[in-house]
Amino acid sequence: MPMIQGFDTLRARSYSYSFRLPLFTRAMVVIMIAFWLAGLQSVWDIRQWGALIPDELTLTTMYRVNTFPLIHLNFFHALFNILALAPLLDRFETEFGTLTSLALFFGPLTTIPALVYIFLEKFILRGNTAVMGASIWVFLLLGAEAIRTFKTNPYLTIGTYHIPTWTTPLAMVLVVEALIPNTSFLGHMCGVGTGYLFGLGYLKFLSPPEKALRWIESRLNLLGRLPHYVSVDQKIYGRFGVLPTTNTTSSTTPRKTKSRERKAMPRLISAVLALRRDPRLFKLPPYISLLCIVVGVIWLLMLPLDEYSRRTYISENALLPGQVHTYFGGSDQNVFRAYRHEVDALQNKTNIEVNDELEKIFKGMGVKVGRQNYTYHSSGDTYTGENVYAILQAPRGDATEAIVLIAAWKNVKEEFNRNGMALALALTRYFKRWSLWSKDIILVVPPDSRAGPQAWVDAYHDAHDPSQVASLPIKSGALQGAIALDYAQEGRFESVHIVYDGVNGQLPNLDLINSVVNIANGQMGMGSALQGMRRHSQRYDDNLKTVLRGMLNQALGHAVGPHSSFIPYHVDAITLQPFGQGWHDEMGLGKLVEGMFRSLNNLLEKLHQSFFFYLLIHKHRFVSIGTYLPSAMLIAANFTIMAIALWIKSGYKEEEDDSAELAKQKDGKDDKAKIEGAKGGEVNGDVVTATPTVEREVLLPLILVASAQFIGVIPLFVFNHTPSKALTPAFCAFIGASAGIPHLVSQLLTSSRHRPTAQQYRLIKSFSLLLLGMFLSTLATLNFSLAFIIGLLSAPLSFTRPWPSFMLARYTNAAVLHALAPPTVLLIGSVVSGVGLEAVLEEAAFGWHVWGMYTPLVVWCVWWPAWLVGQLVVLGQPRAKYGKEKKA
Repeated sequence: MPMIQGFDTLRARSYSYSFRLPLFTRAMVVIMIAFWLAGLQSVWDIRQWGALIPDELTLTTMYRVNTFPLIHLNFFHALFNILALAPLLDRFETEFGTLTSLALFFGPLTTIPALVYIFLEKFILRGNTAVMGASIWVFLLLGAEAIRTFKTNPYLTIGTYHIPTWTTPLAMVLVVEALIPNTSFLGHMCGVGTGYLFGLGYLKFLSPPEKALRWIESRLNLLGRLPHYVSVDQKIYGRFGVLPTTNTTSSTTPRKTKSRERKAMPRLISAVLALRRDPRLFKLPPYISLLCIVVGVIWLLMLPLDEYSRRTYISENALLPGQVHTYFGGSDQNVFRAYRHEVDALQNKTNIEVNDELEKIFKGMGVKVGRQNYTYHSSGDTYTGENVYAILQAPRGDATEAIVLIAAWKNVKEEFNRNGMALALALTRYFKRWSLWSKDIILVVPPDSRAGPQAWVDAYHDAHDPSQVASLPIKSGALQGAIALDYAQEGRFESVHIVYDGVNGQLPNLDLINSVVNIANGQMGMGSALQGMRRHSQRYDDNLKTVLRGMLNQALGHAVGPHSSFIPYHVDAITLQPFGQGWHDEMGLGKLVEGMFRSLNNLLEKLHQSFFFYLLIHKHRFVSIGTYLPSAMLIAANFTIMAIALWIKSGYKEEEDDSAELAKQKDGKDDKAKIEGAKGGEVNGDVVTATPTVEREVLLPLILVASAQFIGVIPLFVFNHTPSKALTPAFCAFIGASAGIPHLVSQLLTSSRHRPTAQQYRLIKSFSLLLLGMFLSTLATLNFSLAFIIGLLSAPLSFTRPWPSFMLARYTNAAVLHALAPPTVLLIGSVVSGVGLEAVLEEAAFGWHVWGMYTPLVVWCVWWPAWLVGQLVVLGQPRAKYGKEKKA
């Protein structure tokens, strides 16, 4: 068997950078991808067929000891294993040859760790854990490499401590076990142990004889027939030519190896510097950006699969949902009916008259009562009203904490909340009779579900404008949670709809939603639904619909219920909406609310242990932020990648498209100039030239991009201060202005004396994309859905470019951008959703003035300026040369 050689960095660079992987490594990568694709179908369970399962290993299934490294659980399992294995296997094959690698990896280097694992798992640990994946090869090769490193560099010095280098694979096994779930610690350790044996030379006798391998190569003419084949004498052959490596013998000393490495370092540095100036590198960023966008979208589409989501659970043990017996019912139903008659009598009364009667009812219960006036102005309309609320002081509390029950007189659809109001009154009277409360209970009755709750919660936290919102006459302690009742339908119901989206896409603690599901499904026997999915099959299509609906509500950022205004103040809140026709009545909903209040009453502090950033797949599964965030970050990263690439490219002068210049290059008359000087270098035998650097003219690009960003204030101001009746005409006028501004500015720039150059257009695009990528990556951590949707709609901006000589391409590209412009998307969205354009603009203005919604700010001051600059770049006609006009 050939001896282990020193690693040639130049050869490794040529392989890894140019993707010139040898034959066996390529084959393994292709086979792993093929097995993963085969695992997507459901007819044949490829994972069950090829996994290493201790109890299923017999003489007829012995093939599993060789197939299990080729099969993976999912896309990410396969991707990360391939990325980790490819360079290690590449190095192994280039040192030992293709045939030796084939014999070892489908022989002892796979079967030995497999059999050791079977022995330990089945006979020692008495388990039957199935394993699969190429990570066992990764740790095997790392173990062999650690032994080789230990022979030349025994210790890794950190401060005063000397750590043996052979322990590095063991540390990596522990890190992988801690960070990555569902990994096999035992399987990885078997791989490391086999790698240690191989590195020490104990498995050399298992490799095929070199003479036999040479005879096979000569008889089958493998060097001439197979591209990328590596022979036993370490010469890789194929369409890239023959690249010999340095042969070493057993007498080679470390001193000679270091000498060769010192001689190779200047060549390596020179090659890297030349590679940095290689103009071919400028062609890669668009493909990398496109890959980021595609992977980001695929990442999101894979989230509804069970493999990438988690089952919901209660993190806060003190909640104990469904663990107490609820007593609401019986005679309380008569109380509910009496209150419903009183509420019916007040249906057509004014807000003040209603509050007068409610105040009498509250005082009759023996609770403290407060009233609050508010007045908001938005889109020329005035929203005024008066909130009334009652505080039930806890017999066992000290008024430091409180729970809120909200029953708005009208819900978000402007429907009369008849049953919800009556049930809230009945519950308040019922709660007054109990002495178990350790937290105050506050019943809030706003006249609507949009402005009233916002005014009350703002004043409760002293964050209100005294000129618009009055202060609260009485208060309690810190709010621990809030539950809103939206019970406008008549008759019995089947299930309860949990509305949980807050203003600006903020979400309540997941424990609150899980508690409702737990109590409703387990204790009350009623169904529950999310995001309007009243019938959920828990299949992929319904899972995807739930995710997309949740993302749309989060991206819009508006209030979807009276609870939404509480969440920005870190008060976990939800709205309960009964729906369907079933056997549950108002007493069942009352018991659900009682169970929730009893659970919140148990808390010693606010909910904090569970998740605040999540995507719900259905009521029993969710995706955490660590899983879904990369999809938005990848889309945001594509803008940054293109911005950096354009900045670098703008520092080089473009070569002229002169026929004489091209002929001169073809004739090879300037080869000497290419090789000499600092213009280029030699990479893999090819002479690469770099164009000369030039001074960047950044003033005009900075002015244009900054002007585009500041001009976004205009639509933000106009649509937030225009009267509602004039919103639609103003928007139509804005669509025309938005479409005409890029054409007008482009015409002015083209006809001016200081016509922008190609370099300046690159800088304009670079600065704009840099800002867009920065904004979206920051926004993704606050409002993932808004960042993802805007990033996806802005994706074509990464690939815009001037078309000075192709009018058809220029206006086709411009038409595509017009179709994805913010005004166009807003218009199409209002038509598709069936909501009038005027209503959409009114909601946005109301959200800006009342809820503090920042979605209009992101649309008009981030997305629209980036679109303006992109359209300007497409319509641009740069000068043919830097600083000069091309002569006729």
